[in-house]
Amino acid sequence: MLTILHTADWHLGQSFHGYSREPEHAAFLQWLLLQLQELKPHALLLAGDVFDTIHPAAKAQKLFYEFLAQARVLHPALQLVITAGNHDAGSRLEAPAGLLDAFNIRIVGTPLNADGTELDLERLLVPLRGDSGQTEAIVIAMPFLRPADVPSVPDSEDPWLAGIRAAYHQAVAAAATMRDTAAPQAALIAIGHCHLAGGLETQDSERRLVVGNAEAIGLDTFPPDLAYVALGHLHRAQQFQQGRIRYSGSPIPLSFTEAGYLHQIMRLDFAGGQLQAQQSIPVPRTLPLLSVPERGAAPLEDILPRLRELQKLPDAPLEQQPFLRVNILATGPDPTRRQQIEQALQNCSVRLVQIHLQSVAERNSQTSAAESAPATADLSTLTPASVLTREYQRVYATDPPAELLHVLNQVLLQEELAG
Repeated sequence: MLTILHTADWHLGQSFHGYSREPEHAAFLQWLLLQLQELKPHALLLAGDVFDTIHPAAKAQKLFYEFLAQARVLHPALQLVITAGNHDAGSRLEAPAGLLDAFNIRIVGTPLNADGTELDLERLLVPLRGDSGQTEAIVIAMPFLRPADVPSVPDSEDPWLAGIRAAYHQAVAAAATMRDTAAPQAALIAIGHCHLAGGLETQDSERRLVVGNAEAIGLDTFPPDLAYVALGHLHRAQQFQQGRIRYSGSPIPLSFTEAGYLHQIMRLDFAGGQLQAQQSIPVPRTLPLLSVPERGAAPLEDILPRLRELQKLPDAPLEQQPFLRVNILATGPDPTRRQQIEQALQNCSVRLVQIHLQSVAERNSQTSAAESAPATADLSTLTPASVLTREYQRVYATDPPAELLHVLNQVLLQEELAG
């Protein structure tokens, strides 16, 4: 039996509305070290987006490399396979590969050989050994594939997507040859960092991969020879084909939208070249992401009493205080809105990071797309007052007050006199 843990989308170094996520990431990595120590898996797969940016801060890199070092100390036999995601700088991520290879840590940032002419199958194919020391799985450690990384597919409708499919099929064929030659009972496993067609995305935290008009690859990208496909990129944990293809999801919520997601790592058991068992291991939440109200939006006068109730939260140092988003149903401009919210939150152990305004039109589920979309108009017929009136009606579902139009006219008059 070969046991593997699958994780992805750590996004170390993320700045969340100006605040560091380092305490949460550090807590997750300490928890993960405990899982490695207790479960003693044969391998850990990390499917991309190790870091949040291509230029991660020194603290984020320190956190990552300290984790690798501690993992080796606690579980010396562990095999780690790590690939770059679209947030990572692949060449920078794999820069220490020569050193890390000596410690049974394979990092693949770019898929091509030194000449940049073909897939570097020697690095992409990673044999995993079981308790007997024999190869029990072969991992295709495919990083995020950019258009320049993929083979050319003549007469394809979308060269990038067709190239991704061709790259995986080429790598799987090479892995199958390796298996048939040296390890007939080995499972074939692929890592990917991509958007799979039908996958549920999180629009406020996932960087879209659009090239041209499409970004989603088909299930046929992954041949049936593969016993398991460990994916990253989509932060919501989800599966396809009875779990043969799976996104593990992000270990911590990277946006308020993700606060209700299942955050997990996956335990996978293989035997006889096949996936035998899967287990979701939930990641403990160390810091809440609070929304008031929890769903939808409400008028400010209804929200203020709820904010005052947050005084019941225990006192905590700033880095341990929950993040807070306030969702307001906006019925008109209110220059005192933020001041009222901050007064209600006095002596509350929370960090206010976002005030989200939702218009009446946005909340009204009966509003048709035609009604909610901006109408087209001849630019020659538009005036500043007509634009203001139309946008005010769209957001607040009423006409702008005369005082606001008067202020606009005064500004326009001053501009005309100055010009």
